[in-house]
Amino acid sequence: MQDLDGRVAVITGGASGIGLATARLLAGAGMRLVLADVEAQALERAVEEMHTLGAEAIGVPTDVGELSAVEALADKTFDHFGAAHVLFNNAGVAIFGAIQDMKHEDWEWVLRVDLWGVIHGVETFLPRMIAQKQGGHIVNTASFAGLVANSGLGVYCVAKYGVVGLSECLYRDVSSHDIGVSVLCPMMVATRINSSERNRPVALGGEAQARPPTGDEIMAAQGDTITAEAVAERVVRAIRQGELYVLTHPESRTFIRRRFERIDRSFGD
Repeated sequence: MQDLDGRVAVITGGASGIGLATARLLAGAGMRLVLADVEAQALERAVEEMHTLGAEAIGVPTDVGELSAVEALADKTFDHFGAAHVLFNNAGVAIFGAIQDMKHEDWEWVLRVDLWGVIHGVETFLPRMIAQKQGGHIVNTASFAGLVANSGLGVYCVAKYGVVGLSECLYRDVSSHDIGVSVLCPMMVATRINSSERNRPVALGGEAQARPPTGDEIMAAQGDTITAEAVAERVVRAIRQGELYVLTHPESRTFIRRRFERIDRSFGD
């Protein structure tokens, strides 16, 4: 999608971090924006910022773990703008700790947002994007933890491996409709994801369940910490150039290579 001017982008998790940084760049490219986020006040501020940048934008409070909420997001997008050309399934949360220490509500919360949130976005927006016959692009936020297992991030890894698999399959399935697909797999980015339990529903443990990551867990997942703005630049490039994998940290390459070398060695001679 080289020509973004006048087209419509929908960004979940759009009120902060990577989502907001990407919204700023897309606004600069002339796109009209639908920002979705579970934090209503932050969302309101983000939409106001888009207006100051000269972009036409609306905000839709959305819990991506609820299918009905994502369906409402799609309805409001098409009612207001009549189309959607870029879908950035970016909303995400993280939890730290060994798998044996996880409770059922830990699994349910992370999978609900990080994997089902992406699934809800795809199943809700994709049929309409195909039907409008105007092409488009879908970006799904996964993680380096969706390509290589990380200690202390087992639940998060399961969700993000799912997002990578979904994106790779989707890339094959929708190419004939002129719809591109990218999967974003960063290491550590300067966002608030380490405090994402501030938005954890009470029914799934609430904020009281929060445990900050240990130093070892941060180091295992991190590499160099880069800015959300640097990631956003890579996301926009991937949209324009149709790149499947968006890998933001060069140091992740060695770990990814080693994983596939281990798989290859399992075949023996």
